[in-house]
Amino acid sequence: MRAFIAIDLEAGLKKTLQGLIRELKATGADIRWTQTGGLHLTLKFLGEIDEGQAGVVKRALEDVAGRHAQFSLRLEGTGAFPGGQRPRVLWAGFGEAPELLALQADLDKELEGEGFAREERAFHPHLTLGRVKGPDRVRDALRELEKHSQDNLGNMTVRQVTFFESRLRPEGAEYHVIAEFKLS
Repeated sequence: MRAFIAIDLEAGLKKTLQGLIRELKATGADIRWTQTGGLHLTLKFLGEIDEGQAGVVKRALEDVAGRHAQFSLRLEGTGAFPGGQRPRVLWAGFGEAPELLALQADLDKELEGEGFAREERAFHPHLTLGRVKGPDRVRDALRELEKHSQDNLGNMTVRQVTFFESRLRPEGAEYHVIAEFKLS
């Protein structure tokens, strides 16, 4: 199975982001927009794993979740990766959250001890709003996105981490919860 670990968003934040995506879609840009059900904050992408590895991940997640308390998270600002003239991803970001960074680092370290490679890139918490498919009207979408670059888009309390399976379909990925782990 293709798997990852993430923080699922509260319904209110998903609704806010759905409205933002609707505004961006109205530009007619050649972008594949994220479906509301696909909005989550990825902590670690695992790739293809087997049932045995899934059991190891579950045990590691239980340990890590037990070491971290619930915390507040603020969805704040928007932008594009890599920026400049040829953006590939439009995103919404998160305000400063040391608890989030500690949780992700602990998770990465725990799973590295179980044979999963540590992330090579620095963790930049964000939600993917859309992926650029072609150049048509992308500048229009970026201008609209820029209007929200400093906005507070909402807050939530992180109460758990979720182990997801991702099934790739022609119309986009489908996400299925394997297990949820409550923070202490």
